[in-house]
Amino acid sequence: MNEQRKIRIRQNNLTIRSAEVTDAEQLTTWWNDGTVMEHAGFPNGLNQSLEETIEQIKSNERRLSQICIIEVSSIPMGEMSYSIGNRYAEIGIKICDVSYQNQGLGKKFIELLIDFLFTNEVLNYAVPIDKIVLDTNLKNERARHVYEEIGFMKVRVNEDAWEDQLGQMQSSVDYEMTRERYGLCRKEW
Repeated sequence: MNEQRKIRIRQNNLTIRSAEVTDAEQLTTWWNDGTVMEHAGFPNGLNQSLEETIEQIKSNERRLSQICIIEVSSIPMGEMSYSIGNRYAEIGIKICDVSYQNQGLGKKFIELLIDFLFTNEVLNYAVPIDKIVLDTNLKNERARHVYEEIGFMKVRVNEDAWEDQLGQMQSSVDYEMTRERYGLCRKEW
């Protein structure tokens, strides 16, 4: 993998790292688990093959965007991703192992990734990041609370924006954090 694109962010016992092919089995298990994927609109899971997951991971080598594994004390417990657009990054996170939920870890991992996206010189030389965006299901109050606590601003609510696997209409909330807001909010972390 191109070392400039591969990431490894560490703080104390927390790690965000680019997914490797050896992570494919774990990611496939999580992505096919409806309880993990429900908030993303896939209550039946993705029904994705191991081979499809391997190909997604291999695409990390060709892109600035990355699929990442998040670890606590070297134990994989979830995944993050970021996609680089025109002067912005879109991020996502899932704490897949429920035993790690409701401990404030999601907030810490998001803050680490935000720091990286706004301050990494190699990335910002290739594509300057002016803002970070994300979205979540309107019903996902826990995630919305975390995003707003970090300092993301709600941009819009998209009512009945998409249909989940069960045919239920779902609404989403779009959030963003500008570089300027990051500078203000970072002091609070």
